[in-house]
Amino acid sequence: MTSQRRRFRRYVCPTSPDPIGLEVDHASGSYIYTADGKAYLDFISGIGVANIGHTNRAVVKAIKAQAEKYLHVMVYGEYIQSPQVDLAARLAQLLPKELSQIYFTNSGTEANEGALKLAKKFTGRKRLISFEGSFHGDTHGACSVTGRAVYRKPFEPLLPGVTFLPFNDLDALKRIDDSVAAVITEPIQGEGGMRIPDDRFLPALRARCNEVGAVLILDEVQTGFGRTGTLFAMEHWGVVPDILTVAKSMGGGMPLGAFISSPATMKTLSVDPPLSHVTTFGGHPVCCAAGLASLNFILEKDLPRRAAVTGEKLQAALRKLARENDAIRAVRGKGLLIGLELSDPERTARFVRQCLKRGLILGWTLHADTVVRIAPPLTLSAMEMRKGLQIIQTALKKSER
Repeated sequence: MTSQRRRFRRYVCPTSPDPIGLEVDHASGSYIYTADGKAYLDFISGIGVANIGHTNRAVVKAIKAQAEKYLHVMVYGEYIQSPQVDLAARLAQLLPKELSQIYFTNSGTEANEGALKLAKKFTGRKRLISFEGSFHGDTHGACSVTGRAVYRKPFEPLLPGVTFLPFNDLDALKRIDDSVAAVITEPIQGEGGMRIPDDRFLPALRARCNEVGAVLILDEVQTGFGRTGTLFAMEHWGVVPDILTVAKSMGGGMPLGAFISSPATMKTLSVDPPLSHVTTFGGHPVCCAAGLASLNFILEKDLPRRAAVTGEKLQAALRKLARENDAIRAVRGKGLLIGLELSDPERTARFVRQCLKRGLILGWTLHADTVVRIAPPLTLSAMEMRKGLQIIQTALKKSER
């Protein structure tokens, strides 16, 4: 065991009994390089963060330039800081007109926290609706609307008045009534097992929220910024939420998130009382500079289209593999957000370990222990895709009992 590994185990709080334990030296593009000289092809992108690849040159340049000007100067929303203004304006240009005012946060969890508070204050209502299998974060509020009891139970009591409905169930939407402040959902359930709703579900949910005056929050923390083959996943269904939350890949590798709504809705947070929702580091100027550079790179390289094309090829190859190997139960996804469902949890664990042993990083979904998440950088090359597929094929054979 190296000295750094011992120090890691001694001083860094563990989040699992057996951490992956790669000792990172540097990262570039689709690869992470470890201190022992090995290269790992990253098919999980730091859990959906590295859409533009690791250590993107344009982002690094923007970080350096802003770091030389100023870092933190004042709590969010009081001083005019060009990196915040420029990124907010660029985002607003790309979103539906109903979503034109941005509140920057440090993370997706904080974005969802802000969205829930905004919805309750705007409507004056208390009830919240979420969906079984969902994941919205780990703080008390976000955990309260996360649809897996095993992760909520140790921290109860959480927020009262939260109801969970079955995901992708049209009949269940009747339970949303005029006592509901907000309905929060991912357009595609990521941690829940890469569950893609039927084409009628999200439009029906939008219509039901309109009928009863409930705020619809779409959590695009994982699906945003080109991941599913469109800039935002909501575009697949033509649905516009009242509040949109984003994060993960937004900062190009830096910590950045946001919740986004209309000026009329957002005004709620600045009155009765003022400073109803504040953050010290949300919208950090260096993170916003990185975020704008990342967004510009995504648009210039047309990464949503690239994700759609590459994702279609990768899914087709995985489906072919599934026809040849009965350990694979299903392949599903949109763009480069793909779930590979295997036969049982033990086989899934062996498969992921075999991939890592051969230099390919995959990930489980938190709420589905037989689903492997595949979400490589959107810049993935054809050669890198072939290499990843070869490792997957070999690991499937090696993971047999």
